[in-house]
Amino acid sequence: MLQNKKIIIGVCGSIAAYKTALLTRLLVKEGAEVKIVMTRASKDFISPLTLSTLSKNPVLTEFIKDDTGSWNNHVELGLWADVLLIAPASAHTISKFANGLCDNLLSAVYLSAKCPVILAPAMDRDMYLHPSTVNNIDRLRTYGNEIINAEHGELASGLIGTGRMAEPEHILSYLQTYFQPAGPLKNKKVLITAGPTFEAIDPVRYIGNHSSGKMGYALAENFAAKGAEVELISGPTNQNTRDSRISVTNVFSAEEMYESVKSHFSNADIIIHAAAVADYRPKDKSKTKIKKTSEEMFIELSKTTDIAGELGKLKKNHQIVVGFALETNNELENAKGKLLKKNFDFIVLNSLQDKGAGFGHDTNKVTIISKDGTVEQFELKSKKEVAEDIIQTILSKISVS
Repeated sequence: MLQNKKIIIGVCGSIAAYKTALLTRLLVKEGAEVKIVMTRASKDFISPLTLSTLSKNPVLTEFIKDDTGSWNNHVELGLWADVLLIAPASAHTISKFANGLCDNLLSAVYLSAKCPVILAPAMDRDMYLHPSTVNNIDRLRTYGNEIINAEHGELASGLIGTGRMAEPEHILSYLQTYFQPAGPLKNKKVLITAGPTFEAIDPVRYIGNHSSGKMGYALAENFAAKGAEVELISGPTNQNTRDSRISVTNVFSAEEMYESVKSHFSNADIIIHAAAVADYRPKDKSKTKIKKTSEEMFIELSKTTDIAGELGKLKKNHQIVVGFALETNNELENAKGKLLKKNFDFIVLNSLQDKGAGFGHDTNKVTIISKDGTVEQFELKSKKEVAEDIIQTILSKISVS
């Protein structure tokens, strides 16, 4: 994917500059031609000799070449590259780029670049969240620059938070995806729900289910790999994704999920209800932890909002809506009833009677039922493969429409 791609890495003054060595090595190993431009401050964190050795090219830091007296032509560099990658991108350099300041070779290359520009910010948590940094990053996006969001973890300051530069492997994956040919779902907006919802009994306890979110996340990543822009609304789960084309909104309860899905529904081309939303919630939530004072405790429950049912009423002709049905008996009959009641185009049926299917497993065995009455059964497969089967079913409808 990166064979013969011309990549300029801009290195700024950040402790994360040590990661640039591994990033350079990974890119060269993928067949990319790498040139590196360093700011003066970055040389305090990693030596130009290290990066020159790994990139197999001289590292550029100044306008004037010391050995010959000639200049490093920032215009030619900007025209040469297929992508300008700033990693790490410090708050200082981000501010310069956002405001058009040009006082070093890297900022001159940036202002001259005709190629796509991708930045991987790296700084302390409070710097990353400061309104000025947030505004500068937003402004860079309006210029058409891509941002590889900083990651959460331990920071050089000792704090735990968001601000770490994305790991080299994640940046490599981002670039591989970036240069991947456009997929069949390019420009399609996909809305997916995943995981369980938890309905609070008191500040400590909740009603929930065993959904892991694996199916919803597999769908999100497969859609993104085919060029779709994915909005993933996720209940509490241990799953995560590094794909920059997937925007994740984390929610806790059924009501939170409903409000979030509703806000994105009208803009989506494809909607997939893969979450296992709780059907009931405690009618009254205790504000304090309920003490064990008797042998029995009774909780009065009330229905949660039927997310798929309510939004099915708002479905437009161009939208494709897919639901899921996890059944234990009368599976096909129950799934067909749900398909019609909630205005789905397809419903994905899986049964807890099938070994290896249902909550928690890495595999699933599904039957896809279409609105036109078509029923297609699939063998037990990995959830990634099941996601591909679901997407191919959707693509077949798009191609016919």
